[in-house]
Amino acid sequence: MPSHAWVTGFPGAITVCDRDGIILEMNNKALSTFKEDGGERLIGQNVLDCHPEPARGKLLAMLKSGKKNVYTIEKRGIHKLIYQTPWYDEKGQYAGFLELSLEIPADMPHFIREE
Repeated sequence: MPSHAWVTGFPGAITVCDRDGIILEMNNKALSTFKEDGGERLIGQNVLDCHPEPARGKLLAMLKSGKKNVYTIEKRGIHKLIYQTPWYDEKGQYAGFLELSLEIPADMPHFIREE
């Protein structure tokens, strides 16, 4: 479990894995989201084992390259922003990936801000 209260109670799902894909932490929303897949038992498992092809191959490439992946999905009528990004340890070394999954409105406004 995450050590910071704000992470635990954050309304978006946060899952953190190391550079080999081993799941290190999941906040409460992630545990709830992935309850049917094992919930807390997923911690310590490899994230690659949770994904079928072609998603598994794409995730493996991301882990190797350290490049982020950002997209939106709709599942069971719920729209989500998925933001998968590398994270770095206190020495600035690539340490793994963090996935942030946020529910978003289907008709979310988009603003262009000029300076």
